[in-house]
Amino acid sequence: MRTTWRSACVLATVTVLLWATPTASQPLRRLSPPRTEPDRHTQTQEREQSPSYQADCRTVVDGSQVTAYCHNPYPDTDRVRLHVECDRWWDVDADTAAVQVGPAGYVELTQRCWKEIRAVWVSHQPLRDGAGT
Repeated sequence: MRTTWRSACVLATVTVLLWATPTASQPLRRLSPPRTEPDRHTQTQEREQSPSYQADCRTVVDGSQVTAYCHNPYPDTDRVRLHVECDRWWDVDADTAAVQVGPAGYVELTQRCWKEIRAVWVSHQPLRDGAGT
């Protein structure tokens, strides 16, 4: 059967209308009234999210080798780790040991994969009140 321009236009219009029309399977969204006071859970989250002072880190990938350069300009000690996710399924992902970066301190962390690298990140664990010394 040969498709004519008229039937193609009708088919396209029906498809667009069906796609754009909300269906009954979509749940209705209720607008909840604004809360007058924050609940206990929100208050504890705000206390836990106090400003954290993390070392400034930058990573450089050179082939299958990764180096992280971390400098801590803050008065608190930060514990940093370099994490490397390798691209090949048989290549083992690698993490460095945690290293403490004191106030005005500087560290270099190095890790590698056998082949290509998929992802690299640095994790931080701030140590306050002299807990890291």
